[in-house]
Amino acid sequence: MDELEQLEKLSLVNKVISELYNHTGLSDKVLAEYILHLHDEANGSVQKFKDSLKDADFSESFIENLDRIINTMKPKKKLAEQSAEEKAEKLPGLALADDPKWLKKRQEDLDVAEDMMAELEQGAVEQRSRNTRDDRNRSRSPSPASRRRRDRSRSRSPSRRHRRHDRSPPPDRRRNEIDDTPVMYKIYDGKVTNNSKDFGAFVQLEGVRGRVEGMVHIKQMASGMIRHPSDVVQRNQRVKVKVMSIAGNRIGLSMKDVDQRTGQDLTPHLRVRSQEEIESMASRNPDRPGAIPPSRRFEDDGPSRAVKRMSSPERWEIKQLIASGVVNPADYPDLDQEDQDFAADMEAEEEIDVEVREEEPPFLSGQTKKTLQLSPVKVVKIPDGTLNRSALAGAALAKERRELRHQQQNEEMDAVAKDVNQPWQDPMPEPGQRQFAQDMRGQAAGAKTEMAEWKRATFNNATSFGKITSLSIQEQRESLPIYKLRDSLVQAIAENQFLVVVGDTGSGKTTQMTQYLAEEGFANRGRIGCTQPRRVAAMSVAKRVAEEVGCRVGQEVGYTIRFEDCTSPETRIKYMTDGMLLRECLIDPAMSNYSVVILDEAHERTISTDVLFGLLKRKWLSA
Repeated sequence: MDELEQLEKLSLVNKVISELYNHTGLSDKVLAEYILHLHDEANGSVQKFKDSLKDADFSESFIENLDRIINTMKPKKKLAEQSAEEKAEKLPGLALADDPKWLKKRQEDLDVAEDMMAELEQGAVEQRSRNTRDDRNRSRSPSPASRRRRDRSRSRSPSRRHRRHDRSPPPDRRRNEIDDTPVMYKIYDGKVTNNSKDFGAFVQLEGVRGRVEGMVHIKQMASGMIRHPSDVVQRNQRVKVKVMSIAGNRIGLSMKDVDQRTGQDLTPHLRVRSQEEIESMASRNPDRPGAIPPSRRFEDDGPSRAVKRMSSPERWEIKQLIASGVVNPADYPDLDQEDQDFAADMEAEEEIDVEVREEEPPFLSGQTKKTLQLSPVKVVKIPDGTLNRSALAGAALAKERRELRHQQQNEEMDAVAKDVNQPWQDPMPEPGQRQFAQDMRGQAAGAKTEMAEWKRATFNNATSFGKITSLSIQEQRESLPIYKLRDSLVQAIAENQFLVVVGDTGSGKTTQMTQYLAEEGFANRGRIGCTQPRRVAAMSVAKRVAEEVGCRVGQEVGYTIRFEDCTSPETRIKYMTDGMLLRECLIDPAMSNYSVVILDEAHERTISTDVLFGLLKRKWLSA
């Protein structure tokens, strides 16, 4: 058995397993192979196959369905392995017995052919004699040789020639039947009328009354990849097509389902079936859900075609059209029957009981209990917790300070010694003397407003929001907490391949560690790379470190972000986003340009940072 037959056999076994599972709930490969063995022993007899499975408690419709599936999908025998009866069934012309009188019949045909040649020669001689004046009288009488040949031909039975022609079929049988409309899955001869479309070609069918055209899609022309229909067919080319679909005036044709040389149907399972065959197919498995009874599958007054059940929105729309008088109710005689069938189906569906198996599979042991807890996570508030006590104390302190500040402002405004009643009692006051008490308090509050000392020292005309210090760059570096651990950090980095550094914000991890490594000579073997999860952070940190080193950004210290590369061959410390380092790692898995790689802000757990952890670990472990 070659590989193709093995694949067909496995496909058949898998199909039988699926049918068993759908019908009985069993999925057993051994049982499916045993059923195939019983089918082989039956030798094509459905009754023997049923008798062999009578103890299996299978329904007859299911056994007939299995027989149909096995006969359809069973690997076909090769010609050399087939018996004489199978060869005779497939090649009836070559299986005919030899005719013992074939030599005599062939001799008779040869004699008839000889007589016809003799008559042709006689006609040629008579024509030449007419052109000769001297032989005019002699040409009127036949020659002795021709007379002898004519007598010999007349002496033979005159029915031989007619007998040769009688062996051919009558003209009525040779003539193809003409259909009124195209028939589904029937093969027709046709002529290509137009193939200029990119999606297919139009073919005019022969054997159908009138001018009927269908379209052959580019996928239905031949097996394989086709760039344009002109690669397969040309205009006015004779082809053989098979009708695959009929939707109103649109007819779908196929060329790849027909052998273009012999006209053989390459998909015999799609062929023209009689009404008896369709009814027998429908009755094979009546238990199949959704099966339409044969009485409703065909119409009585026309050709057999499937009856399509209308959906609920379609029935409602038709009822509305009938009520408005647009549609005649006589055009839909089965509308009420459809409603009854639909109501019966709905009632049947309501009677179905669904049982849920709550058995826990072994591989999910202890896992399904957590999935059933669909309630949200409950937030438990601890009134005696440290955070809650700190929040309450802070709120109370803020409220107290706010009330004291408002009370102090009110006291300052009320302490203004100004009599506002006198100008109003004077009939001729000075201009601007008459004022309201509220305005006076506002002016007093504005005059008495004083700025705190720390604000006067901090906020001025050239205010820069940040910590103002008078320390030098070196003193600022030495004031950072990480400076005390400089030697121990450098030693730990030199002795270990992987190191995790944890520190508070502002301790100097991002800006100082790269400089410490560069000062100790790590940058002589390659660049020192440091990643940042955001582009702005990479740019700002690079500018700060360049200021501390005493160079311009892009020289000894640079950065790389998307769409911007501010580095040079002199760059020893390089800040970049984690995505840029990931791209470099994909291009150069060995990371040969770097001696130390620092993944900063790793606790944020971005996707690029997590992937970089795995890539760098694999790189250094392999090294």
